[in-house]
Amino acid sequence: MQRQSPVGNEGLDGRIVVITRPAGTATALARRVRALGGVPLLLPGLALRGAVDESVARAGLHTALRDELLVFTSPAAVRHAAALAPLQTVATVLAVGRGTARALRRYGVDAPLAPSRQDSEGLLEHPALQDLRGCRVALIGAPGGRGVLRDQLAARGAQLRELHVYRRVLPRLTRRHVDALQQLPTSARVLLSSAEALQNLQQLLPPPAWARLCAATMVVSSERLVAIACAAGFNRVVLAASALSADMLDAARRVR
Repeated sequence: MQRQSPVGNEGLDGRIVVITRPAGTATALARRVRALGGVPLLLPGLALRGAVDESVARAGLHTALRDELLVFTSPAAVRHAAALAPLQTVATVLAVGRGTARALRRYGVDAPLAPSRQDSEGLLEHPALQDLRGCRVALIGAPGGRGVLRDQLAARGAQLRELHVYRRVLPRLTRRHVDALQQLPTSARVLLSSAEALQNLQQLLPPPAWARLCAATMVVSSERLVAIACAAGFNRVVLAASALSADMLDAARRVR
């Protein structure tokens, strides 16, 4: 595996940028790719759906909003929660990263707390989450995932409520997606901020299309994803500063 470092200050110079964000969420990022001189290729690694029973999720959210600490695990968790009920609360609200914090502010939460390190481990270092004995904590997100936040919050003594306001499911890939990958040049960049998305693509894509994807340069949002991408078969992996669009594109355009 060749791990590269961003250099220089160039644009995308006509390169194809493969966007693996969930279906229906990549429009703004695709627009930014075009503005930088790139060609976006949408290849969703996930699809997002609402809770299985929205009435149950809505009732759970109303209860959670009365807890002492609320932890939102993603921007999607914020959007789906806000679709169920206004996020009006006197609780301390924490976000797993800056993108999630930005989504919270968009939906009326004035001062969400977010870590400088943009992942679950970074959030767990926040002072507000150190001594949780007897504290009512709501963890708001989707089923699945690594379970790091859930396990650690419970281990620290929280009275933990886990609320699922949405679901991550397999995306629907068509012949159009496969045909585009069959033509993918090695100069392409692939943007990835989800291990689950990568696993889904590896499962769904035919081997020749997967091989062409792996020949491109992968841009990932965390150290953990560096190892996962390498194990999946990518030989050129670049670490961005965070999962924010600006940071991912900055790494994509500056790598050799």
